[in-house]
Amino acid sequence: MSEKLPQQPDNEEVDLGQLFNAIGSLFQKLFAFIGRIFKEIFRALIYAVKPIVNNIKIVVIILGIACVAGFILERFNEPVYVSDMVVKPYFESKYELNNNVSYFNGLIGSGNNEKLSAIFEIDTSMAKKLISFEIKLGPETQNDLLKEYGEYMESIDTSLLADEINYDKFIENRSLYSGSVFSIIAKAKSSTIFQNLEKGFLKSFENNYSKKLRDRTDSIYRIQKENYLEELSRVERLQEVYLEIKKSEANKGQITLSSGSLLPLNQEKTSTKEFELFQEELKIRNNLKMIEEKRYENSDLYDILSRFDEVGSVEKKFSKKYTLVFPIVIFVLLITVFIVIKAFKFIKEYEE
Repeated sequence: MSEKLPQQPDNEEVDLGQLFNAIGSLFQKLFAFIGRIFKEIFRALIYAVKPIVNNIKIVVIILGIACVAGFILERFNEPVYVSDMVVKPYFESKYELNNNVSYFNGLIGSGNNEKLSAIFEIDTSMAKKLISFEIKLGPETQNDLLKEYGEYMESIDTSLLADEINYDKFIENRSLYSGSVFSIIAKAKSSTIFQNLEKGFLKSFENNYSKKLRDRTDSIYRIQKENYLEELSRVERLQEVYLEIKKSEANKGQITLSSGSLLPLNQEKTSTKEFELFQEELKIRNNLKMIEEKRYENSDLYDILSRFDEVGSVEKKFSKKYTLVFPIVIFVLLITVFIVIKAFKFIKEYEE
């Protein structure tokens, strides 16, 4: 008995051929479209540059004049010096620091040199040389960021927001107030003014709110210390009592049988806990030590991690390199003017 294999209809081969032809035609049209886009872009560039080429002598002269003017301005323009100080505020004094930076910039903008002179304890002639202040997040390691992220997650209801807040989103949405280390950038027209500015910024940390938080923390440490000292005194009294009990039992439980010979007759002893008391004493003394260390660490309102330089460095920005900036700006303006002129001519000819 023979079985016949099913034969594929010819129309399926025709459909596949038409499908491949359609796909090939689609890609061909796509590449042709992309080619036309590049062609039009190239034509637009030629259209914009052609007037420059036709008037190359005039353009070169204008660019040369712009370059010379930029060089002269660079030579005679007073340089801007910059320096930065890295600080670590405590007791929420970072908010006052940020507000004071804005306040100082306002004084500079209004030309209130007398007030600036009083704040930074410099003369008015030096205050006039101040240009601006800026505050940014200071240098941070990956471990610092991870620690900050962990503390943030502990402070919120992670059961509701755990899926919405991850590490990348946290880093992306950090504000200036999120950091613990800050960099204060000062700009001035004098290279030797920066170290004199530290006093003014250090006053920013001496605000009432931060002092209140520090005093509150100090009071908590003091109360904890007093409690531990009371516990230590109680343990020491118990140790003295147990020692007296041991001495009393030792005297009552021994009698003299012969000269130089002592034999214990009373075998019953009072149960005491000298070892447990000793462990408790060590624990209390260790806690007292930790409190003193924390109290010392949290006694300051700020730490200066890096001071202002004794001599500031010249600010290097591309926008200040007028020898390059002026020719580039003039060249762009020339191209824009030529394009506008060509556009007007095209519109007039189109209307006619």
